Amino acid sequence: MGALPDEPSSRVPRGSAPAPRLLTELLQSTGVCINGDRPWDMQMYDPSVYDRVLRDGSLGLGESYMAGLWDSAQLDETFTRLLSHDLDRRIHGLARLRFLALWLSHVVTNRQSRARAFQVGEHHYDIGNDVYAAMLDETLSYSCGYWAEADDLATAQQAKLDLICRKLELREGQDLLDIGCGWGALCRHAAVHYGARVTGITVSKEQGRLAEERCAGLPVTIRLMDYRDLEGQFDHIVSVGMFEHVGPKNYRTFFRTVARLLRDEGLFLLHTIGDAVTVPTPDPWVDRYIFPNGKTPSAQQLARALEGVFLIEDWHNFGQDYDRTLMAWWRRFDAAWPTLQPSYGDTFYRMWKYYLHSCAGFFRSRQGQLWQLVLTKRTHRGTYRSIR
Repeated sequence: MGALPDEPSSRVPRGSAPAPRLLTELLQSTGVCINGDRPWDMQMYDPSVYDRVLRDGSLGLGESYMAGLWDSAQLDETFTRLLSHDLDRRIHGLARLRFLALWLSHVVTNRQSRARAFQVGEHHYDIGNDVYAAMLDETLSYSCGYWAEADDLATAQQAKLDLICRKLELREGQDLLDIGCGWGALCRHAAVHYGARVTGITVSKEQGRLAEERCAGLPVTIRLMDYRDLEGQFDHIVSVGMFEHVGPKNYRTFFRTVARLLRDEGLFLLHTIGDAVTVPTPDPWVDRYIFPNGKTPSAQQLARALEGVFLIEDWHNFGQDYDRTLMAWWRRFDAAWPTLQPSYGDTFYRMWKYYLHSCAGFFRSRQGQLWQLVLTKRTHRGTYRSIR
């Protein structure tokens, strides 16, 4: 991506209504123009967008896009430029009263309690395995690939699975727990290539059903359950792309649960999206339409929650690989859309496009990080050697 221009190429004319003028002024530093001629410029098809964005922040922006009221020829780059200048947080500040209830729900209530644990599975992961089969690689890995030496999505995902197993120092016959196992990609890889006995848990019925099919005949057990109800002891534990659903009020509970389940010499690998700064609430549009009750942690939140429970042996950031992963998912989803369209409809298409492209911009702008932490209990006596 080239350098972001400091000024837009066009300005709102004098005498324009307050909402268009204010939004155009907010965009000035980002290099995104309204109805400009560059591929990342926003093309406005309905003047109601201005008021909706200023009133409802990112929720209004996303809902307006889903309704076809605005567009961009290069949506991922539009978001990269907006998020590089933290425009989402500036607009959210203007709409703070609108989201007082969302803020209170995160501060006062536990939105990731046991009673709510299965909501994200029902809302997001159970929408239909055909969507994910079309979008993801053949392993059905729904998390960031590792592109250090990869040129395509499948190779990047295989590299990520193997990187995790090597970081865990996984050996034949060891017991591995996968918290948030998805469609069983890591469970299968660990069993086939490393001879591990694997227990995977998920809160998605559709994921669990397909994971069982994919791991049939292997020493793999898939269970539909919340992590807080787990019992037993495991040589190693891993969690990939699940911690975003744990919630700050439950971070200590999560880590203490893992510590209770992990044997003294075991390793725990946490693979999670992270936020560059600590923010009190998730993005309102993502919370409503994609991941209800989700919340990405900051480094500060992780460090505080880990203190006294685990030691950090390694902290690896490859967040920019998520940009590449998301855009690969988008190309596959877009190519498969003619077969999916009769079942899902055009509004879903625009929602999914907005989701993948806004997330790509989130990582490309460096607001978003992707962390792999290797953690041990103080009872661990070996010296850990970092692996890349």
